Parts: sequence; structure tokens; C-alpha cells
Amino acid sequence: MEDHSVAQIAAYLHLTPVQVIKMASRGLLPGRRVAGDWLFNEAEIHHWLEERIGASDSEDLHKVQQVVDRVTGESVDRAICEICTPETIAVPLNARTRGSVIRAMCELSSKSGLMWDAPAMAEAVQARESMHPTALDCGVALMHPRRPQTSILADSVVALAVSPTALPFSDSGHLTDIFFLICSYDDPSHLRILSQLSRLIANSEMLDGLRACESVADAWRCLKEAEEALGV
Repeated sequence: MEDHSVAQIAAYLHLTPVQVIKMASRGLLPGRRVAGDWLFNEAEIHHWLEERIGASDSEDLHKVQQVVDRVTGESVDRAICEICTPETIAVPLNARTRGSVIRAMCELSSKSGLMWDAPAMAEAVQARESMHPTALDCGVALMHPRRPQTSILADSVVALAVSPTALPFSDSGHLTDIFFLICSYDDPSHLRILSQLSRLIANSEMLDGLRACESVADAWRCLKEAEEALGV
């Protein structure tokens, strides 16, 4: 992706140029000075938004959602339960290592018929996890590749799996038993799916419900009901 000026990024994020310069100067927005001018890479800006979504608590998610809405320019047109179907859900997940979880989740995504190269997706997801693990302290991992793998996707797809016992999924010591794999077709879709999932997993009752599920049908229903409660 190409570099953008202060004015372009200000318009993109719906901020003022002064706000953009102040955030960049304080290290709050990724950018670099070239011949005295600030330049911003669009891919880095998307990654910055992604990190903000993943790090936000329930009180901040609404503000972050507003930023995502402005950046992507349109409302969510599909619920998560429409792109995370029973075919891409596993209860229980039979994997005990980070590598086997990633491979199992990619194979699960391929059952949708919308992603046709599970090994390639697994390699991209593993690279992202090695760079920055996606395991959260709530026991959930929101796995995804660093960049959309458009060449092996017909459309966005989300996989969900629940492990009967929590396992170490990162070097930080977090134990994880609920896994989502986000295979987005493009950057705007990725930001929206990640934002929507972040809102869902902020609901501890939904997480408890998923952990209590005994079947794929139970898990999909739990996901659907949680979205309906959010008004999706």
C-alpha cells in the first residue's frame, strides 16, 4: 500500500491534521518524517486500528467502533453467525499445541468452501502469531494473518473452536480455550469482523455459554443469541 500525507490520513480517520501530527509526534500513530513531512503507510494504519480493537476493554470498544465505522465507511452488513457457520465450528477442538490449533482452525475454515488452501493460511497465521500472539487474558484467541489472503479466499470466513481444557497459546502465559480464526477478504472487512468479535467476547456470559456448549449447534446458537442481544 502507498504512503499518505497528513491531510490524506486526517481525512481517512476523520481527524484534523493537527490531531494527526500531534498523535504521530507522541508515537500514538505510526508514521515517519521524510524531509520534514509526516508520511503514513495505509497498511500500518490498518494494523494500528487492529491493535486498538484487540487491546480495548468494554468501555473503550464503542469509541473504537466509531473509528472503524468512519474508516470503513459503511455499516456491518452481515452478522458474525452468517460467516461463522456450523461447518466452521468445532466442539470440542482436539488440538493441544499452538501449531496443531492453527492447522486445525485453518482446516475448519476450508470446510466453508470459501478458503481453499489451508496450509497457506496456516503459514500466514503462524507468522502473525510469531510476530504478536493474539491470545487475550479472557481465554480467547482472535487468530488471523497479518494481511488478507485474498488469493485463497472467495469471501470472508470465520472459524470457531472450543477446547475442553485451556492450553498455553502464547509465551505470555495466557491459557486459551476459545479460538476464533478470522479469514478476511480485505482490510475493511477485517477491521469490522475484528471489531464485532471484540464486542462479543467482552460479554463474559457469552464466553461462559460457549465453554458450556456440548455441540456445534449449541455453540452457533450461543453466538447468534449474543449477536442478537447486541442488536446486530
